[in-house]
Amino acid sequence: MFQRLREDIACILERDPAARSRWEVLTCYPGLHALVLHRAAHACWRRGWRWLGRFISHIARFLTGIEIHPGATIGRRVFIDHGMGVVIGEMAEIGDDCTIYQGVTLGGTSLVKGAKRHPTLEAGVIVGANACVLGGFTVGAGARVGSNAVVTKAVPAGATAVGNPARIIEVQADAEREAAAARMGFSAYGVTQGDDPVAQAMKGLIDSAAGHEHQIALLWQAVSTLSQGQRQDCVPEGAQQAECFDAAGLSRLVK
Repeated sequence: MFQRLREDIACILERDPAARSRWEVLTCYPGLHALVLHRAAHACWRRGWRWLGRFISHIARFLTGIEIHPGATIGRRVFIDHGMGVVIGEMAEIGDDCTIYQGVTLGGTSLVKGAKRHPTLEAGVIVGANACVLGGFTVGAGARVGSNAVVTKAVPAGATAVGNPARIIEVQADAEREAAAARMGFSAYGVTQGDDPVAQAMKGLIDSAAGHEHQIALLWQAVSTLSQGQRQDCVPEGAQQAECFDAAGLSRLVK
């Protein structure tokens, strides 16, 4: 018990720059108090003392503003920051090293008893303030849920979910697209973002232009290689053998 308490205090000191000392964390952090009381409530729940588990949970809610059902399973080094208004349902499972901010709901959308109604957060998940994760699905390890997001379907490991309803941000694809746009002298996200139709069209144009540019460069490089030692006019003057793009032309598309 004391080992887990030391781990909890250490993880708060690591993740919260406002935490100044172990004594301050132990006495002034409601997220820590809620977790300690939840362990007692969860132990009662597992032994079949359901009323006592619910009563301890109710006392914890009164003292901390954090409602954790005694049936919920919570791993090690979980940090509930600020915590006011956090609600964690009966069948929720929270993995090690997760971080949950104020106003978060880990709830369900089904009324069927016995079914997996609440979400599972794998290790290292971060859930932003006032986000709702609703349903019996899994949020993959290292994923992030943005503030005020409403998540109703599984989130892949390492991904980010934002918006209402939440959409999954493809981090790698977006990074590659932005790099291609920067190479062209144009920022894909300098004009607009999100689900705006113009933004989606621009993303498609940039992806298409980057792909065509790459293929043309490869073709001329191949022609150049095959023509070595043969007639030099096989490669016309000005043939594009390196990737480049007319940024001004792309910019005119959004005027």
